Amino acid sequence: MKRALITGVSGQDGAYLSRLLLQEGYEVYGAYRRSASPHDWRLRELGIHDAVRFVPIDLLEYSNIQSVIRQVRPSEIYNLAAQSFVATSFEQPLYTSDVDGLGVLRCLQVIRDVDPEIKFYQASTSEMFGQVQQVPQNERTPFHPRSPYGVAKLYAHWITVNYRESYGMHAVSGILFNHESPMRGLEFVTRKITTTLARIRHGSDEVLELGNTDARRDWGFAGDYVRGMWLMLQSPVADDFVLATGASHSVREFVQASADCLGFKLEWSGDGPTLAAHDRANGRVIVRVNPKFYRPAEVEHLTGDASKALQVLSWRSETSFQALVEMMARADYERVAAGRQLF
Repeated sequence: MKRALITGVSGQDGAYLSRLLLQEGYEVYGAYRRSASPHDWRLRELGIHDAVRFVPIDLLEYSNIQSVIRQVRPSEIYNLAAQSFVATSFEQPLYTSDVDGLGVLRCLQVIRDVDPEIKFYQASTSEMFGQVQQVPQNERTPFHPRSPYGVAKLYAHWITVNYRESYGMHAVSGILFNHESPMRGLEFVTRKITTTLARIRHGSDEVLELGNTDARRDWGFAGDYVRGMWLMLQSPVADDFVLATGASHSVREFVQASADCLGFKLEWSGDGPTLAAHDRANGRVIVRVNPKFYRPAEVEHLTGDASKALQVLSWRSETSFQALVEMMARADYERVAAGRQLF
């Protein structure tokens, strides 16, 4: 039986990846930050909580990482742990850099010391492209990150490449474009949209406030993307791959699709910081732009080219943008209707 260690197991990707690996017959160890209790609602919602073995880990502490890897002896490690909220990285740049950048170096060095045969997956991100040099972006597109998060992830990406090339390790980076699901955290704009609109539909008097609604992202379904992660470690040759849908949509389009799914008829007015939308049924403003949510340096347009993943891994995104938005909006509508806590 193969044994996998997943850091960041309590996150969206960790939950979907755990389910996939269990289906593939793996013994799954889920690593969580030892200063906090496992936030396991996603694993419980997927019905796999009791099948995952939990171990505490701290990516800031080399000896702890070493102890965990010696204890678990995994054949594969998926490093999904990170300070992954872009806005927070501007407020906590040092912490973000240490966890998202140097934390990866610590993992790689431990693997080299303990067992260089362990296969390693690093969760890279399309945020590394930042101020994009070409559209769409692929594995050969130059990087220009626009946030401390993107810069830290770029260091992690290149140190993974360096260890692969220097020591022959099976270390890969998945450059994943935005991937969402009903398991996404509330701090991300997609879940902010679907949860707020769901509460408004059920009678809340709040207003959905957003930053740059013109920003465009390549949004896919996280359940599709974790299979790409797994395929990268099954490939006989270690390499880096972009995972993306190849289509981009604006934040405003995500709002519109969510509203349509929940039965709102929106009427838009204004532009940029004055943009707002009211409900035609009662004239009430339910969406507006608030400049406080603008980033200090904006990433305007991300669209990925995953043709290499298709050719080498036979991977493609299976879920359409419309299906993804409807999945998320309906899930949050049902959570609010049932009086369930929103995470």
